[in-house]
Amino acid sequence: MTDHATPQSRTPHAASRTSLTGVIVATALPYAEDRAAPAGLRPDLDRYADHCRWLVDNGCHGVGPNGSLGEYSSLTDGERRAVARTAVSAVGRDALVVVGVHGAGAHQARYWAELAAEDGADGVLCLPPTLYRANTAEIVRHFEEVAAVGLPVMAYNNPLDTKIDLTPEVLREVAAIDGVVAVKEFSGDIRRVLHIKEQAPGLEVVAGADDLVLEALLMGATGWFAGFPNVFPAESVRLYELALEGRVSEARELYEPLVAAFRWDSRTEFVQAIKRGMDLVGRYGGPCRPPRGPLLPEQRRQLDADMRGAVQALEIWAKAEGR
Repeated sequence: MTDHATPQSRTPHAASRTSLTGVIVATALPYAEDRAAPAGLRPDLDRYADHCRWLVDNGCHGVGPNGSLGEYSSLTDGERRAVARTAVSAVGRDALVVVGVHGAGAHQARYWAELAAEDGADGVLCLPPTLYRANTAEIVRHFEEVAAVGLPVMAYNNPLDTKIDLTPEVLREVAAIDGVVAVKEFSGDIRRVLHIKEQAPGLEVVAGADDLVLEALLMGATGWFAGFPNVFPAESVRLYELALEGRVSEARELYEPLVAAFRWDSRTEFVQAIKRGMDLVGRYGGPCRPPRGPLLPEQRRQLDADMRGAVQALEIWAKAEGR
């Protein structure tokens, strides 16, 4: 196995000092069978490095290790750092690396942010406290601690999982913290994009739900922290470009046949679904670590049908585009 433990010396990208936008892929993490590893599965860092490189070579603007799609909560501390370092080494200077630093409290999240800075990350993605329904003052303090490390911070609003809603009013206070530059918005409420821009006009809004990405971009989001680009990277980047260019009819033609597959990004089994999607297009997704189990047979049948529809539509689209 290649040693990914020590990334090359790396200065953060100049763009990352003010922006964490573009198509940044919340990378899925492959495992290899290993009886000595937790649950008999160890992170396959060679495959992970190859996947990060493939995403960047297909036009993605960055990768996001150690997010929920990367199963960070199922990793040991050593594994979690090794994954981040692998992403930094694989991407080099060619794209952003935005490391998930989620933690139960500010001291845990700051610790992971410090390691991310030490290992050469360009920025961090951070949930509010993950196991505690914090009040606004506690939320602000959480992000102050993470931002104090010095890397650009993308706050992550996922009220379905954390039970904390970073409302536009709360984000107005979070955005006042020096170093908090963006929010990954995953509430599912498309009205939030304009509301956040009103309350925190200096904060970049990044689409977090794949099945609302076009709507979010057309309403003023400037980035996409994405799941299904693990499966369709080049096509997802093209969708992003068309949306930002205001070419709405062309964007819709590409987007609408993908939405049935993209909806899996917002479901409980999103990790299993995206890994299965990778398998179906000839990449390696593989299994998940517990507590995530395999898809139920009926789920797998529906996902496979949705994926077939997406793949067929992309084949037609590619021919029409002369690709």
